[in-house]
Amino acid sequence: MDNLLYFSYFLLLFCFFFLLYKFIDQRRYQCCYVLDYQCYKPCDERKLNTEFCGEVIKRTKNLGLNEYKFLLKAIVSSGIGEETYAPWMVIHGREDNPTYDDAILEMEEFFYDSVDKVLIKTGISPKDIDVLVLNVSMLSISPSLSSRIINHYKMRDDIKTYNLTGMGCSASLISINIVQSIFKSRKNVNALVVTSESLTPNWYTGNNRSMILANCLFRSGGCSMLLTNKVALKHKAICKLKCLVRTHHGAKDEAYGACIQTEDELGRVGFHLGKNLPKAATRALIDNLKEISPKILPVRELLRFAILSFVHKLNKGSSKGGGARPMINFKSGVDHFCIHTGGKAVIDGIGQSLGLSDYDLEPARMTLHRFGNTSASSLWYVLGYMEAKKRFKKGDRVLMLSFGAGFKCNSCLWEVLRDLDDGNCWKECKIDSYPPKTLTNPFMEKYGWIQNEDISTFKIPE
Repeated sequence: MDNLLYFSYFLLLFCFFFLLYKFIDQRRYQCCYVLDYQCYKPCDERKLNTEFCGEVIKRTKNLGLNEYKFLLKAIVSSGIGEETYAPWMVIHGREDNPTYDDAILEMEEFFYDSVDKVLIKTGISPKDIDVLVLNVSMLSISPSLSSRIINHYKMRDDIKTYNLTGMGCSASLISINIVQSIFKSRKNVNALVVTSESLTPNWYTGNNRSMILANCLFRSGGCSMLLTNKVALKHKAICKLKCLVRTHHGAKDEAYGACIQTEDELGRVGFHLGKNLPKAATRALIDNLKEISPKILPVRELLRFAILSFVHKLNKGSSKGGGARPMINFKSGVDHFCIHTGGKAVIDGIGQSLGLSDYDLEPARMTLHRFGNTSASSLWYVLGYMEAKKRFKKGDRVLMLSFGAGFKCNSCLWEVLRDLDDGNCWKECKIDSYPPKTLTNPFMEKYGWIQNEDISTFKIPE
């Protein structure tokens, strides 16, 4: 009887430790590591300097003096510099009639440059890729863009592919989230994430101001990342995903229509950026931060903020008034901030909401100035800037914040696993010269005379 009892105890202990081992082992393989990433830097022939931008605007036949004045104001206040990149069809003056091959060329130049480089950097063979996630919001072809990559690199027959479209500027973190979910159910997986945007078929040639604005902000770019949950490759990884939160306000009509692809009065397709976009972005950001804050900030900061908020609420109804609204200190749990380069107003607005300094906002501002808004890939250019400036030390925590049509706000927190100083695409950009002494756009100096023109006598200069 005693032997049977001892055996039962032993069996229970064995089952307990076996389940504990399985749980710990499973958790080990659920981690999401970034082995490396590569941002795309197009050739210098595709640069958009002030003079060439002026030529592009002048040859857009549907614009008048009022549109010129609007564009001048938009470009001058955009925060974009003179070294951003456009698709080849803009360089060759074919904005009115881009071809299918133009769109494919734009994508393939990016694909093969960035994917080649990230594979070389990590030492991973295309045959070792188990999952491919690609996001290009505004170009859908058949066979898909992901199939073109598989064909070019002759990847395995059993590779799992996800081809995302229509996800906007927040698609990069959505792709990461897909990989994260796969890692929770499969061991020893390598995933390639490719993120970009296709400008070629989406260049707007009309005169609707809400659609012209997209031409001023969006520029060519992209990024490829290699992720893994292989414990054996942990020592090669540059960072580890701690948490990721997605917020979608698509159920709200105002947010849904804040930025949307549509037609103007003459049937010309463009991307509408509404006046209510800042409000939609703010609301999505607030809801997203409410969810991610408890996951990334220390308890003492959450308690401090809760107490101050309670006191503020009590005082608000008294004769003393509530005073200044308390702000949560994100720097108590975050060392660096990767902010989507949606525009100068977006960066400044997030900085004000989170109480960030010029030092914190410098990477996003410099990325916007040098590369423009490269849509979903912009976060990785910001990350590259900080790496080139040797800001990352082992153990640092990096918060990524992105916005996208829908309306969506996505965020995630990374932990840096080793000191980083590679520089990525910024190595060729004279990184020591950043930030420049001034970000003043020369457009006003060259084209400021338009402000004094009269619509009845104005003629487009030759």
